[in-house]
Amino acid sequence: MGKARAVAGGGRAVEVPAERVVGWFERFGARHEGITRTVITPETVLVEAGDGATATVSVPYAPIEDVGEWATLNVDGLIAHLERPRQVGLLLVRLGGHSVGVASAGKVVVSRTDRHLVHGRSAAGGWSQQRFARRREGQARHALEAAAKDVAEVLGSRVGTLDAVVLGGDQRALDTLRAERALAPVFALAEPRVLDVPEPRRTVLDDAATRAFSIEIVVRDS
Repeated sequence: MGKARAVAGGGRAVEVPAERVVGWFERFGARHEGITRTVITPETVLVEAGDGATATVSVPYAPIEDVGEWATLNVDGLIAHLERPRQVGLLLVRLGGHSVGVASAGKVVVSRTDRHLVHGRSAAGGWSQQRFARRREGQARHALEAAAKDVAEVLGSRVGTLDAVVLGGDQRALDTLRAERALAPVFALAEPRVLDVPEPRRTVLDDAATRAFSIEIVVRDS
């Protein structure tokens, strides 16, 4: 079973590695009275079951070429799309830490990871709290500047060889990096999906590389 999370509007999202996609959909059909329809557009795959349940995929690295509608399960085009060789940039950042790399076939081939001290929030009041806040702000700024430098050197220098960039971590930190004009070519390749990751370390980057070549299936029951 892949990683799962609740999604807005009801239902759940399940992360499934490419090599398990066919088996996952077959089991989905067996649990929900069979498959009655598959609809593939350039950016989505919708599979409907006999009891009204649906499984929807936002196609990674869209568009997908094999589009159409079938009265049965047909994810052959999705599998072919997922198996296409790609070089994918990885950018994971949280306040005080980042990990950047390039992955191919689910494996990291280039990487750089760094950590910077950023103190937590203080409960003290008055001038002490203000000084602490300024110190923390300076630490955070330094950490993000270091992250921007590594993103430029690891991904920016290779942007012409990348098929996409997968982001992960804290959205506010990512937005700060996205605002850097020098990093615009990197973020122009960013996939819509943002991975939820813990503090970035090399082991977290390795896990993200595997997840970058997986799909997320949103399941909604009837």
